[in-house]
Amino acid sequence: MSMFQSLKDRSSFGGYIRFALRILQFILAITVIGLYGYDLDNARKARVAADPKWTFAVVVGALSALSVFIYLFKFSLRFFWDAIMLILWAIVFGIFGKLFINSHPTPRQGGQIRMKNAVWIDLANMILWFITFVWNLILHFTRMDKMTLHTGRATV
Repeated sequence: MSMFQSLKDRSSFGGYIRFALRILQFILAITVIGLYGYDLDNARKARVAADPKWTFAVVVGALSALSVFIYLFKFSLRFFWDAIMLILWAIVFGIFGKLFINSHPTPRQGGQIRMKNAVWIDLANMILWFITFVWNLILHFTRMDKMTLHTGRATV
């Protein structure tokens, strides 16, 4: 069941919830790309090598944004990809949380303040991917015996 098709079925409340979660995941992924990409662009302009941690965060953000579009199509192991994205976001949160949560930047240190805020967006991304992981895991195992391989509509 695609994301839009789930809005039309009889369990439309669940479809709306899934749709809202995916939209939030997309918005936060684009936000992360912008926050970390800003520093990567500054490094590029200064002709300095990009920090792999920041590059990793941008790649995870891009994978998240791309994943939202992949979810427009039906595939059976959604929870597996959600688990991978959950792990990647946990890594991003761990890396940048260790760097910035305990820092106490002054108002002049705008870059550190921005990165400290980015850590909380990383946490929000991790929580959203956890929610969709659990949701899709439950859906997979409760609906597994109700759909056929070929139609997805018939009860076996």
